[in-house]
Amino acid sequence: MVLLRRELGDVLRDVRLAQSKTLREVSAAARVSLGYLSEIERGQKEASSELLSSVCDALDVPLWALLREVSDRIALAEGVRIPDTVPADLEASVRPFAAAV
Repeated sequence: MVLLRRELGDVLRDVRLAQSKTLREVSAAARVSLGYLSEIERGQKEASSELLSSVCDALDVPLWALLREVSDRIALAEGVRIPDTVPADLEASVRPFAAAV
């Protein structure tokens, strides 16, 4: 079973690690206790919208982008194929130009 809190925690951790930030740095910037943020990242606690907003601000990531990534991961876990956003005919028409670059 896919749990929203686990996927959300995984995405938050991935973003934090990609920025080479520690839990302590993010918790201080977001004004969230280190232990609570750790529990959120491990999928053990549910995060409120206010807390998510604070953490996103601390990570300099828009909330919509975080939620989009969580949504995509849940869709993949449930076996849904996420469609390519570039129409095939457009991609085919651009391909010769991309090869030249």
